[in-house]
Amino acid sequence: MQSQQTNLDVIANNLANVSTTGFKKNKAEFQDLLYSTARAAGSDAGGGNTVPTGVQIGHGSRLVSTSKIFTTGELTNTGAQLDVAIKGDGFFEVQLPDGSRAFTRDGTFKTMSDGRIATSDGLVLQGGFQPIPAGTTNISIASTGEVTTTGANGSQSFRVQLVRFANPSGLDSMGRNLYRETLASGTAEAGNPGESGFGDLQQGFLEMSNVKVVEEMVNLIVAQRAYEVNSKAVQAADEMMQLSNNMIR
Repeated sequence: MQSQQTNLDVIANNLANVSTTGFKKNKAEFQDLLYSTARAAGSDAGGGNTVPTGVQIGHGSRLVSTSKIFTTGELTNTGAQLDVAIKGDGFFEVQLPDGSRAFTRDGTFKTMSDGRIATSDGLVLQGGFQPIPAGTTNISIASTGEVTTTGANGSQSFRVQLVRFANPSGLDSMGRNLYRETLASGTAEAGNPGESGFGDLQQGFLEMSNVKVVEEMVNLIVAQRAYEVNSKAVQAADEMMQLSNNMIR
């Protein structure tokens, strides 16, 4: 019952973030617990014979991990010049207030007062992003990462990079659409969009959550029914014990 409650919590979090930009759904993974062995398989049955099957009673299940599924979500056209989606593998790198770095798939970018490009929380983008000059009237971002700004003072160009990890499921979820590097994820590898397996950039688009509502609703019903059946098993076992205690000798 505890396992199914945890499973329900994971599903509920997925559904809560169905409209969160760049959100990646979680999947709860379970293992069975230790078994009580009354008779081991292959033990001596006498007369030179062995027991073909043993007697083992399981003790339920336990949560072993909640892994992120990093499939690409649906791309939605917003038309905003600083909305950028990653179509494929990769993350944007941002700098946290303490100077450390974090990574995100949320491409909802804004321009700060000094021209620097930042997230909606004011975290400045790294990976080659340059300040946008004052008076810029147009920003063009190519799929391969070349950024060209045009304005009254002419044009300038720079190229941005993405980062990726050998095991993105090992990243530490910080909230606010951010991830932190861990020993399990491996070291961040930088590269140009559209090259060496890195995803393409799509200007004017945002990557939506990869949560599928219908799939999560089915999982929700399964978890609820499993919880209900387990509770009935506990109730049935209690009733059987009552019958045993009330037997008249």
